[in-house]
Amino acid sequence: MSIPQSGGGPIENRDQLVEYLSIGSKPVEDWRIGTEHEKFGYCKDTQVPLPYEGERSILAVLEGLRDRYNWDPVLEAGKLIGLTRDGANVSLEPGGQLELSGAPLETIHQTCDEVNEHLREVKSIADEVGVGFIGLGAAPIWSHDDMPLMPKGRYKLMDGYMQKVGTHGRQMMRRTCTVQVNLDFGSEADMVKKLRVALALQPVATALFANSPFFENKVNGHKSWRSRVWRDLDPARTGTLPFVFDQGFGFEQYVDYALDVPMYFVYRDGKYIDALGQSFRDFLQGKLPALPGEIPTLSDWADHLTTIFPEARLKQFIEMRGADGGQWRRLCALPGLWVGLLYDQSALDAAWDLAKDWDLETRDEMRVAASVDGLAARTNGIYMRELANEVLNIADAGLRARARPGSGGLVPDETHFLNALRDSIETGQTPADELLEHYHGDWNGDISRVYDEYSY
Repeated sequence: MSIPQSGGGPIENRDQLVEYLSIGSKPVEDWRIGTEHEKFGYCKDTQVPLPYEGERSILAVLEGLRDRYNWDPVLEAGKLIGLTRDGANVSLEPGGQLELSGAPLETIHQTCDEVNEHLREVKSIADEVGVGFIGLGAAPIWSHDDMPLMPKGRYKLMDGYMQKVGTHGRQMMRRTCTVQVNLDFGSEADMVKKLRVALALQPVATALFANSPFFENKVNGHKSWRSRVWRDLDPARTGTLPFVFDQGFGFEQYVDYALDVPMYFVYRDGKYIDALGQSFRDFLQGKLPALPGEIPTLSDWADHLTTIFPEARLKQFIEMRGADGGQWRRLCALPGLWVGLLYDQSALDAAWDLAKDWDLETRDEMRVAASVDGLAARTNGIYMRELANEVLNIADAGLRARARPGSGGLVPDETHFLNALRDSIETGQTPADELLEHYHGDWNGDISRVYDEYSY
């Protein structure tokens, strides 16, 4: 979840909302890569999730990172709820999942170095206080009541609202983790093609990164339970955005969509004001019940955009949101996949050629099938493993064309970040398949073994 936005004056008309998105357009040389990932923390001896406060807690980890590694604190109501440093931030998801939101960086080499540095820092603090962290798409054993709600105002508001608008919202908040990558666009037309490719091919990412076959200490029947959760969270703010594929789609149409997504809150003077279910359109007219007579600022609009959760999300960049959290080496594979597809024009064109003829039914069925069966999914004659191989070949070609060297020039490009995905396609096994193989084999049905064998 995002930290509160800042900056920007009052909004006087709808055109400013459109302009806010459009100024995200950048020349190619300014395109950057931002990698985000979440992970579950737990007490090593008991395998219970971390509370916010205490000797072994989220707070202890945040304070350790702050004091040892020169992160600046982010406070809410006097409580430490995040950290910032050099364009990156560490924040808390509702159930205490620890998230790194990386700085915008030029190459996958750099963003992967950032991920590795972060995990090393977290591990050094966690080991000293008897804490572990694990990357999975969903909490494998813990119940809702096991998971503490972090002391952030937006989460308290969301927690109650989620029970009214869907069946899985609170599961998403407290018991799921993802890895995502944020990428730039060069123009409105470039944004349109990238967002369409991102939405259409998001099921491929869901399949390749499927890593949540366990939930509440049972096999749940899905390779990606996290993806299943997102399908019944809140239909007003999730999904595959069919209108993006309509002729004439652009920034204005996304603004109209976002204006119709019910609000959660307005952030004022360090506090979250309850605006649950209210209309940003009313806010524009000074008629918001939560703040009668006030009109929004651009930071209010930026905050509102963070409360929309489709499979790919448009802000002043595009967020790829369809992958489960996972093992250390796979965290760098996700930016490898999407940078390869979207940051080279030939690759982008080839990716769109793959998906442009799919109708809404095919895209939606593919999303469900990827969640259930991973790489074994089949939809309307499309075999996911074969499609994933085609997509990966396009991404590989895109990374070769980018030719961004690493390790002082010793590594000629970024293609090696795709190796973990190559392995999955060659074997047909996602991380979820590997976990299930252990469960039915050497683990003898003991899901708790995942903590010892798959923690960072």
